[in-house]
Amino acid sequence: MSQCLPVNAKMSKAKKVLDEARETQNRELDLVEKGLTSFEELPGLFNMSNITRLTLSHNKISVINPGIANLLNLEILNLSNNQLAELPVSLSSMPKLRILNVSINRLVNLPRGFGAFPVLEVLDLSYNNLSEQVLPGNFFGMETLRALYLGDNDFEYIPKELGQLKNLQILGLRDNDLLELPREIGELARLRELHIQNNRLQVLPPEVAQLDLLSNKSVMKMEENPWVNPIAEQYLLGISHVIDYLKTETYKIIYNRHMQAGRSGPPPPKADKSKKASRIRA
Repeated sequence: MSQCLPVNAKMSKAKKVLDEARETQNRELDLVEKGLTSFEELPGLFNMSNITRLTLSHNKISVINPGIANLLNLEILNLSNNQLAELPVSLSSMPKLRILNVSINRLVNLPRGFGAFPVLEVLDLSYNNLSEQVLPGNFFGMETLRALYLGDNDFEYIPKELGQLKNLQILGLRDNDLLELPREIGELARLRELHIQNNRLQVLPPEVAQLDLLSNKSVMKMEENPWVNPIAEQYLLGISHVIDYLKTETYKIIYNRHMQAGRSGPPPPKADKSKKASRIRA
């Protein structure tokens, strides 16, 4: 029950891990479930510039000290399952950061310039309180991104700039409030996994059929959406039938009509997320 330990005991536990890492020149720090509430309980951490992996998941950290950017060799940062409401601007300046996991937190916005990560390949923002309104202008400028996880948030729309992520292979958008996907999704030539289950989608852009989502290693999850009847019928037969149907002229007519009428008509209802853990305030 580390969360019940007094601060000194928690600090000594974490300090022991830091001291051992310094002595052994260990470049990977594992501080999972140490009952940490702030970076002040990790004295000297930001001077350990040789660290390549830092795991701080399952703690109670609410603020990331901007000094984390001093860890110039850090490649993997895992802060999932904490109590973060915001991220520091300095994070996106980290020159070697390849994997950032801040899922299962309480994020309601992202810092300006967040898309400036020079080499980021995997970004996990799932299970927070984010929407298209809070994405910084350069968010889709992360050309090195291979996997983007935005599931369990509050997105209704994904900006057309999504198409700029030319190296994206995995896109996770499940459990949002999505009403439509941008046609530019068809520009993601390397996409092999698309997760759009449990949204409010009624149609798919025909351009989805341009993607390679039917090979052995590909995954497309689209259940739990209020699809128009023709898509729902094809889905019962299998994903390949859906993809083939999206290529037809008949479907393009249905899609265009729906998009023209849908924006003026009432959207499907939102799911109730009031009891979501990320909404709870400490």
